[in-house]
Amino acid sequence: MMMLDDFNRSLFLLINGPAEPGAAMLLLARGCAALLVLAVPLYLTLAWLRGGEGRRGPLLEAALACALGFAVSAALGALWPHPRPFMLPLGHALMPHAATPSFPSNHLTGIWSVAFSLLWHRKQRSAGFWLALLGLPVAWARIYLGIHFPLDMVGAALVAAACAAVLHLVLPGLVSLLLPMLNAVYRRIFAPLIRRGWVAW
Repeated sequence: MMMLDDFNRSLFLLINGPAEPGAAMLLLARGCAALLVLAVPLYLTLAWLRGGEGRRGPLLEAALACALGFAVSAALGALWPHPRPFMLPLGHALMPHAATPSFPSNHLTGIWSVAFSLLWHRKQRSAGFWLALLGLPVAWARIYLGIHFPLDMVGAALVAAACAAVLHLVLPGLVSLLLPMLNAVYRRIFAPLIRRGWVAW
């Protein structure tokens, strides 16, 4: 355990940015750390609105996998509240962040839960692949900025993969149960836009 912790800290120090990084690099890292994650809800929303009823099952499954991932992440943080690097202190903190548990990364758990869930479905694999790749610059940025350790990202990947598998293999009936109700609510709320052809039925 000590060797793994030493490796985690050493790898963090290799990736973590200097005390005074260039303005462009700092802007890039902060953008990756805080903004790229927005691509996930944006994709799910647009795919739901434009994809049609037959394509919404995988999207709902991905959203549920994400919710489960956040719940597992919160439980792990409560049971094993690993400090963030700046709480030790270690390295350079280049972006303000609350002193919450570090393991696993919530940002990566969210992105990869959705990505790995979509990878289970043939017609959604391309989106899952690109969302999975999107997680890589987010992981780099959050380590570079000093708010996560590398193993926080490994933990996020494991949690995300497990939650995606649970939703697809163990709880497929949950999607079948919820989807008709959500579709009915969606049609009622978006009926004017559906009639105009702006969003899919």
